[in-house]
Amino acid sequence: MGQNAASPRLAVLNVVGLTRRFLRGDRLPRIRSFVERANHGHRVLEPILPAVTSTVQASFLTGQMPNHHGIVANGWYDRDRAEHLFWKQSDHLVRGPKVWEVVRQTRPDLRVARLFWWNNMFSSVDYSITPRPIYRADGGKIFDITASPLEIRDRVKADLGPFPFRHFWGPASGIESSRWIAQSARWIEEHYAPDLNLVYLPHLDYNLQKLGPRHSAIDADLTAIDEVTGELIDALEARGVEVLLLSEYGITPVDRPIHLNRLFRKQGWLEIKEELGTDTLELGACAAFAIADHQVAHVYVQDPALVERVADLLRETRGITQVLDRNEQKRFQLDHPRSGDLIAIADERSWFTYYFWEEDDKAPDYARTVDIHRKPGYDPVELFLESPPWLAKARILFRLAQKKLGFRMLMDVIPLDATLVRGSHGCRPEEEDDWPVLAGRLGEESAERPMHGTQVFEVIRRKLLGQPL
Repeated sequence: MGQNAASPRLAVLNVVGLTRRFLRGDRLPRIRSFVERANHGHRVLEPILPAVTSTVQASFLTGQMPNHHGIVANGWYDRDRAEHLFWKQSDHLVRGPKVWEVVRQTRPDLRVARLFWWNNMFSSVDYSITPRPIYRADGGKIFDITASPLEIRDRVKADLGPFPFRHFWGPASGIESSRWIAQSARWIEEHYAPDLNLVYLPHLDYNLQKLGPRHSAIDADLTAIDEVTGELIDALEARGVEVLLLSEYGITPVDRPIHLNRLFRKQGWLEIKEELGTDTLELGACAAFAIADHQVAHVYVQDPALVERVADLLRETRGITQVLDRNEQKRFQLDHPRSGDLIAIADERSWFTYYFWEEDDKAPDYARTVDIHRKPGYDPVELFLESPPWLAKARILFRLAQKKLGFRMLMDVIPLDATLVRGSHGCRPEEEDDWPVLAGRLGEESAERPMHGTQVFEVIRRKLLGQPL
């Protein structure tokens, strides 16, 4: 497709978990070569709080903090519905104009692609691809994607094969999903040549959480994402597309899970209903409860008389460094109706679970499955299989056989041991080497001075308008 040479084209590659620490040494040769070109450089990004996927992406694309765009975490409690909402995909949840909408005021013909970024559905972009399972009425789930325009879905799958969904999240997470996403970015470029192409490459996220950033096995993950990213950069630049690399957060080693809802249960603040022999959390009837998300937890206190007692308990809990009430949330620009009455922030070595049961045999059926929507909190233990591995794999084969024969089944192979998790994010790490980065043609400013994450919006805007940084 033809393109006006005077109109800049840009691809933003979101390499999740990329930090300055990983840019040192020789483990990312192709990415380092991109960063170290004569007219290139990198800037450390001051972390956005909370440093989690949906919040940071919304801040990149709107240039605003959560008190404006409303994405206070990957999930929150909807007070009107008395339900938690986690990993919702509608772009309508993100308040405020996105960067392409602002640029279109000057470049009305700007064409935008958005591949696997979150809050990606029903967006004002021209082309999008998003993970979207098909949920059958009989309880079955079929892995799939959706796209806009819808015709893209069948065409891209015909050319690239089905999206390897089981490698996108869960115990089998791996480079296959990021490779497919990178190939889809090339496919979109070849078929539509968008002016802005936003591409999400999540591979590093998996073992950085599972094994921790200091584990020797991470070298193989760095090599894998370096190859995928390097090939994509070469393909895009060969077609005249400028590339920016960025990351959302850095991941630090952890060894201390904090079970806030179990603490609240001991205080009598949770409402637990028994269903078929297991515990169910009745959020609307709880006096206080936590929606956990990595190293940040939104705590909803539905009995106003308890706010100070809950805050005191949080401050006394080992591993919690900050407790933000409504006034303190304003200082961090987290004061939004979706936010908890209190927000707890963990230290670097700690993270929050959603666990609320006291005995594992009382855990709800979804606890042992990969179920990112039903759980009232983020669960990185979904990256693991029950031990011993051979038994878990045998159970998987048995469950798949049940599914093939038409029986309803539960893929209950996820352990309930939060101590397995070795990496997390969400707080502001002490060392800048563990902060996210932005790399590309960034002008003459010193790389030693951090850039706030919301400034990514302005970098993208100026580049698309051909303005100097």
